[in-house]
Amino acid sequence: MSVLAAVAALCMGAHTVRAQHTLGVFGGYGTASARFYPTQETKMIFGRYDFGLSWRYYSLPRFVGAVGVDLELLQRGFSYGYTYTTSMNEDGEEEREYSFYTRRFNSIMLPIVWQPHVYMARNHVRLYLEAAVTFSYNMSGDYAYEDTGATGEYEMRAERDNRFGYGLAGGGGFALLFGRYEVGFRARYYFGYSDILRNMNRYYDNATDGAENPFTRTPLKSPIDNLSFSVTLAYRFNKEGFTAWTYKPPRREKMKKEFRFSQKGDMPATNGMRR
Repeated sequence: MSVLAAVAALCMGAHTVRAQHTLGVFGGYGTASARFYPTQETKMIFGRYDFGLSWRYYSLPRFVGAVGVDLELLQRGFSYGYTYTTSMNEDGEEEREYSFYTRRFNSIMLPIVWQPHVYMARNHVRLYLEAAVTFSYNMSGDYAYEDTGATGEYEMRAERDNRFGYGLAGGGGFALLFGRYEVGFRARYYFGYSDILRNMNRYYDNATDGAENPFTRTPLKSPIDNLSFSVTLAYRFNKEGFTAWTYKPPRREKMKKEFRFSQKGDMPATNGMRR
């Protein structure tokens, strides 16, 4: 009987845990950019896509919010002003007109996410913030020159390019809850810490490269950032809802002490105060 009771308790626990999970999909568009050091002339690339799968575990209120993992395909890249022409304005100041080299590539991104959230409108609206640690694998892409119109494929090379990356991400959003489904909107900023190009200590110049590399000297730092706006859809694994909706913390009993003035030690001694 004890074995059957243990199995039953395990099954009940498994059901409770399963009830706290959601599985979802998301997709959207955004921008990509780079932060080169030494500082170079750059601009954002618009229309970068982002889509993937998400898993979330919704904890009790005392743990605040949800945790989970995303698996996504994120399009990244940068535009670098590799050359320019100059002119003088009416005030005698130099003005530069840059021509840009643009590189695009895809990354398989794995964000590990924490989402503190609150429920509103009788648990039909969920507002949340999120913070994440990200790991990525960068793939080959393409490049284009603005002034000449030259384009081509960019192949990753181990001595020049970093395939693996890491960084942080943060953002927020909301979800509308309909039965067992969540439909929402999310904004997220990916802040890269790793470099897409190996620095000049590892790869000094492009003497052995073709048109795919516009840098006369490889930057010391070349992290990539992304800003993404996504529509989200998630499915909850139970009908009743999350435990967080009905959870009530246990009431704490106040400590009570009964004072009896006849007990020794309850009243301070007054003999010393008598004259």
